[in-house]
Amino acid sequence: MDPESRTNGTTVTEFILLGLVETPGLQPVVFVVFLFAYLVTVGGNLSILAAILVEPKLHTPMYFFLGNLSVLDVGCITVTVPSMLARLLSHKRTVPYRACFTQIFFFHLLAGVDCFLLTAMAYDRFLAICRPLTYSTQMSQTVQKILVVVSWALAFTNALTHTVAIATLNFCGPNVINHFYCDLPQLFQLSCSSTQLNELLLFAVGFIMAGTPLALIITSYAHVAAAVLRIRSAEGRKKAFSTCGSHLTVVGIFYGTGVFSYMRLGSVEASDKDKGIGILNTVISPMLNPLIYSLRNPDVQGALWQVLTGKRALA
Repeated sequence: MDPESRTNGTTVTEFILLGLVETPGLQPVVFVVFLFAYLVTVGGNLSILAAILVEPKLHTPMYFFLGNLSVLDVGCITVTVPSMLARLLSHKRTVPYRACFTQIFFFHLLAGVDCFLLTAMAYDRFLAICRPLTYSTQMSQTVQKILVVVSWALAFTNALTHTVAIATLNFCGPNVINHFYCDLPQLFQLSCSSTQLNELLLFAVGFIMAGTPLALIITSYAHVAAAVLRIRSAEGRKKAFSTCGSHLTVVGIFYGTGVFSYMRLGSVEASDKDKGIGILNTVISPMLNPLIYSLRNPDVQGALWQVLTGKRALA
């Protein structure tokens, strides 16, 4: 046991992650499926990023934020899946104490930035549709960069707060986590000191970090809907709504899975439902995002075709 563990009263130096399946025969199947999902997610999101960089039509604020979102999606899946694949290969399920907390920090950092970027994208749609005459000045390159920097700063503060708070707890008994990555709710269940303040902190900060952006997104789209409904032509309404549909789908998946994950802290036992929601959060959502944003978007599809084939798509 290292000296640090003794000074803070913690006797657990590593955790055991049970993973998705405990049946040895199913582990190779899980490995292949998640390796494929990881490669598809990284390839899809980097392709979207490359498409945005090479296509001048996509050099707009909305696609600037989407490019950042693609980088975040690669980060989110990289924080959880490669380490799970490594454990499946080595047949070792242990995770060092510090590595577990490092994973928690980066997971909450990237998820936090994701949350704020989705809000920035909603604000961008609000300005584009409701304030078209002042859009170019109110969403200038400087404003875009400020929104991204502020997103990272707020998410860093949030992630650091939770990581420091969980590090003050004592872990002196059970060390088995019924999940495939480390996260706060599962560690709360293993602590032998009171987690009441930590849970309160998670709810309070979560309300500010997720509730405020969600309220801003809803407000932005309420104004957008009102403005679009005032457009007389059906074609005009359809075009305006089509630019928002992809973003609203991603917001729904992101907040739906997030709320389900962290509003169930009262449950005594971690269940397979938590693992399912974890897969949605860390694997399915980042994998679907490139598809959602490229579907029914001819500009993105044309740019992707150019990236993949080296040829410009025919108009």
